[in-house]
Amino acid sequence: MKNFLFALIILSICACQPQKKEEARVVAKYTIEQFYKNKSIYGGQFSADESKLLVTSNETDIFNVYALAVDGSGMNQLTHSTEESFFGVTFFPEDDRFIFTHDKGGDENDHLYVQDTEGNVTDITPWDGSKSAFYGWARDLKSFFFVTNKRDPKFFDLYEMNIETFEPTLVYENNEGYEVEAISKDKKYLALVKPLTTSNSEMYLYNVETGEQKHISAHEGDATYSPQFFDVANKNLYFLTNEGSEFTYVVKYSLADSNKSEVWKTDWDVSYVYNSFNEKYRVTGVNEDAKTVVYMKDLETGEAVKLPTFESGNITSVSISRSETKVRLRVGTSTSPSDIYYYNLETKKLDRLTNTLNPEINEDDLVQATVVRYPSFDGVDIPAIFYKPHSASEENKVPALVWVHGGPGGQSRVGYFSLIQFLVNHDYAIIAVNNRGSSGYGKTFYKMDDKNHGEGDLQDCIKAKDYLASLGYIDMEKVGIIGGSYGGYMVMAALAFEPAAFDVGVNIFGVTNWLRTLKSIPPYWESARKALYEELGDPFTDDSVRLHKISPLFHAENVTKPLMVLQGANDPRVLQVESDEIVEKVKANGVPVEYVLFPDEGHGFVKKENEIKGYGQILTFLDAHLK
Repeated sequence: MKNFLFALIILSICACQPQKKEEARVVAKYTIEQFYKNKSIYGGQFSADESKLLVTSNETDIFNVYALAVDGSGMNQLTHSTEESFFGVTFFPEDDRFIFTHDKGGDENDHLYVQDTEGNVTDITPWDGSKSAFYGWARDLKSFFFVTNKRDPKFFDLYEMNIETFEPTLVYENNEGYEVEAISKDKKYLALVKPLTTSNSEMYLYNVETGEQKHISAHEGDATYSPQFFDVANKNLYFLTNEGSEFTYVVKYSLADSNKSEVWKTDWDVSYVYNSFNEKYRVTGVNEDAKTVVYMKDLETGEAVKLPTFESGNITSVSISRSETKVRLRVGTSTSPSDIYYYNLETKKLDRLTNTLNPEINEDDLVQATVVRYPSFDGVDIPAIFYKPHSASEENKVPALVWVHGGPGGQSRVGYFSLIQFLVNHDYAIIAVNNRGSSGYGKTFYKMDDKNHGEGDLQDCIKAKDYLASLGYIDMEKVGIIGGSYGGYMVMAALAFEPAAFDVGVNIFGVTNWLRTLKSIPPYWESARKALYEELGDPFTDDSVRLHKISPLFHAENVTKPLMVLQGANDPRVLQVESDEIVEKVKANGVPVEYVLFPDEGHGFVKKENEIKGYGQILTFLDAHLK
C-alpha cells in the first residue's frame, strides 16, 4: 500500500495541543544514553485468567516478551533474546502459553513461535524465506488464523491452525493479490480487498464453503475500503471507507440483503473500530488532527463509556478483556514514552502499571509539541508539529530542523520519539511537516503528491522555513532537513534539487534511486505493487523518465551541503546499495559526508545500542556542521 516505505517507530512523530507561551529558560541537558534508558512497551493482551498482560519491552536493550501483572506487582520476563527482537502477539485463550514473532536481522521474514509454560519454544511456521502473520483466534478459541507467503512469495494465503496438533489447514489460496481483512465468526465468509491505487480499492465477500466471490463495493470515483470485523451473529460486516467523503467513516453491511448503513462519521478519519468479545462495547479510534481520540460505547445502553482522562496525554488504544470487565489503556504524551494503565470497568479503579520515562530525566525539561499550519507555495495549508526549545528567544536564537515523515502517505502524529526530544533538549527547534500526500487530512490532500513526488511535497517542506522565520527566535542561517525512509528521500531531494534551501541534511534509511527501489520492492508487496506504480510511476514504462528525474542519485553532483546517512544492511525496502552509491557520489563533490551502516538492522532500528550510536552521532554531526 501507500505506506510500503513506512519505517518502524522512528516515523511516527508527536503532535499535541498548543502549549502555553512561556519565557525562555535554561533546562538540564541529557545525554543520548539517558534518553535511551527510557523503556518502550507495546501490546497488552489479557491472559486467560485476566491477571496479566502480554507486552513487549526493550528493557534489556532489545525487545523481549513480558507478562505485566495487572495488580501492579511488575513484569516477568518471558523471553530472553540477546540478538533478535522478539515481539509478543497473544496469550493462548485457556492457558499461559503465548505466541510471539521475530525475523532475522531486520529481513522482515517474520515467523510465528509458541512458547509453552516450561519455556520451550516451537517455530510453528518453519518455512525458510517466508513471512507469516497472526490473524486472530477462532470464535471457539480452539484454533487461530494466520497468513503466510510460503507457497508463493508474492501472495499471502490464509490458514487455520488447530492448537492441539499445530497442523495448518488452508482456508484461502490467494492467487490474484487480494488482501484478507476480516473473517466471520462462523468461518463461512472472508472480507477481501483488492488495491487498485493507493487511493482506490475494491472490497469483496468470499464464501469459503462455495468459493463464490461477491463484489460489494461498487462505487464512482476513488474510494478505499478497510473491513474491520464481522459481528458475533454473523449477520453484518463492519468496514471503513471514504466513499463519497473526504474522510474515512464506519459502515455496516448486511450479509442478508446487502444493505449498507452508516454507523459513525466525523470530520476526521476513523482509524479503527472493533467490538469487545461478547459485543457489550464498541471502541472507535479517530485520527483528530494528528492525535488519536478513542471513543468507547456501551452497545447495550447506547451510552458513551466515560474513560479516564489524563492531564498531558491521551488514550491511544484500548484492549478489553474477554469478560468485558477490565480494560488496558495505552496513554501517550509528547514528553514521555507511552505508558500502560489498567482500568476496572466495574469499580472504576485506575492503576498505572508502567513508568517508561527514565527517572534521571525531568519531564518538565522536555517540550510539549504544538500543532501549527502555514501556507505553501500555492496557498495550500500545510499542517505541521512544532517543538520549541525552552532556551529559544529573540535574544537567543536557535538552529532548526525540518523533519519529514516516512511513507509516502505517512503522518507526523501523536507519540513520543526520544531522538526529537534529544535534539530539542540540545537547542534545535524542530518542525515536523505533514506535506501534501500525508494521511489524516482528507483524500484530496492525500492524493496531491501522486506523481508529484520531489516537487510539490518538497516545496511544502521548504516553505516551512517561512514559518520558522516568522517566529523571531530561529537562526535562519542554520536550518537543516532530516527524515527517515520517504523522509530520507525528501532530504536527498532537497539537497540535490534545491541545494540552497538547507544547510545540512540527515538521511535515515532513505530512498535515493526510485528506479531501483520500485523494481526491487519485497515480493510480499505484490498485491500493492500496481497501486504503488499508479502513485509513484511504473519503472518499466515511460514513467522511468520521470523517476530518473526525481531520483537524487542521478543528480548527486548538485549536493553541496554536509550530509549524514544512516542505513541498515539488511533493509529489504531501501537496499544498502542506495546509500553506498549516494555517499560515494556526494563525497566526490568534496562535501563532508558521514555514513553510519548497521550490519544487524533492517528498515528502522530495533536495537537500543544502534539507536544510541546512530542518534548520538546525529547530534555530533549537527553540532559540527549546523550549530
